Amino acid sequence: MSILLISGSPASPSSSDRLLQHIGDRLAGHGHRTSHLRVRELPAQALLLADAEDVELQRAIAAVAAARAVVIATPVYKAAYSGALKTFLDLLPQNGLSGKVVLPIATGGSQSHLLALDYALRPVLHALEARQVLPSIFATSHQLHWNEDDGLTLAPPIASRVASGISHLSEALQDHHRYNNKAA
Repeated sequence: MSILLISGSPASPSSSDRLLQHIGDRLAGHGHRTSHLRVRELPAQALLLADAEDVELQRAIAAVAAARAVVIATPVYKAAYSGALKTFLDLLPQNGLSGKVVLPIATGGSQSHLLALDYALRPVLHALEARQVLPSIFATSHQLHWNEDDGLTLAPPIASRVASGISHLSEALQDHHRYNNKAA
């Protein structure tokens, strides 16, 4: 089953990108097929002008439509998800996440931004008609340790939440697959 990993970070490298890649690697290790969409790589002018004729934007929207599940990663700035991600989500049709399982993840400087996912992003995901929005994963920069040689190391509490998120996502996809096979 295909899982689209959407990075809403305007920066590269970023903590949210690294966490998203870590989760993508773990999902691939569980046999899931993943692909990446980095909003910052979309043409900025077309994105800001909501140019529906832009081929790259059309491909990005089609990738969301084709995915069975979506993992959305964003840094948190001023208690909200990134403007780049907001701009992209605004381009999706009203039912742009219909039938999809969504795992939202975010990174921020402190725990004071923890609720940004639930109060800012989650309502948008529901408005886009996600079938199921899984419990969010939020990590601070102190919980993510990057080393060029070893890659990303997660503090134990975040490692546990990531493992749980991956498990929930895998189970939700399997349940949906079983339900669709019985209905057919």
